[in-house]
Amino acid sequence: MNRPAQWRAIDAAADRVSDTGQPADSESLVAAAPAAGSGQGPGFHPFRWLLTLALLLPTAMLLSLSYGRFPLTPGEVASTLFGLTDPAAEPARVALLHSLVYDIRLPRVLAAVLIGAALAASGTAYQAVFVNPLVSPGILGVLAGASFGAALGLLAAQGWWLVQLLTIGGGLAAMLIGVGIGRLFGAPSLVMLVLGGIFSGALFTALLSLAKYLADPYEQLPTIVYWLMGSLGQVDGATLWRLAPPMLGGILGLAVLGRALDALAMGDDAARLRNVRRGWGP
Repeated sequence: MNRPAQWRAIDAAADRVSDTGQPADSESLVAAAPAAGSGQGPGFHPFRWLLTLALLLPTAMLLSLSYGRFPLTPGEVASTLFGLTDPAAEPARVALLHSLVYDIRLPRVLAAVLIGAALAASGTAYQAVFVNPLVSPGILGVLAGASFGAALGLLAAQGWWLVQLLTIGGGLAAMLIGVGIGRLFGAPSLVMLVLGGIFSGALFTALLSLAKYLADPYEQLPTIVYWLMGSLGQVDGATLWRLAPPMLGGILGLAVLGRALDALAMGDDAARLRNVRRGWGP
């Protein structure tokens, strides 16, 4: 597998440093790596990509606010958002636009952006920890555990707060089981961690199937299936205010750990040279 030029340069620098028999910190490692090893080619400019994506996001949000069962033009959406409605417009039309944009569509669009950012941040963390760009939440059984917890909450029918609580608890339980199995058998390693995650995912997938079998086929089962499919149709402003703080906190926490995650993504040797240690490694 071809690795980026910067990673190869850092590996080579780490080998040169290790040959001297002296420990090196992150600054000496970076200084030893060739400056030309950007690894992205002459035509890659990160700032241009970031600027392009920063412009695409509000454009996509504006188009999303315009699309729906009651279509609106981008001009109508923009004028409603910024309070630039025509004074001569009918009050009923103005009230309808305000309700559609602010009360119905805007919370859903903002929730979609927030969820997308959280998934991107958590996915990047997964890729860095496992040094694999193809990992998914199912690798530690988190997806199956969260799904089983949600199904269990829907079967209990005690309110949405219990569903959310059991969803988080199920995901954490699946992860702990996967990590525990990885530590229980043999020396801790990435391979054992993945095998433990596969076992945990299979266990909670079977429990989810059992929960579906026990559910009422006319009321509870359709609710479980619809929940697992995912929908933002019931998101409103109050829901968004409840979801935003913990999700933003998680994103900011991963951003603070960005340098450590970068070191993990470069491999075990580079991580050790940056004083970053894997919890299951030697």
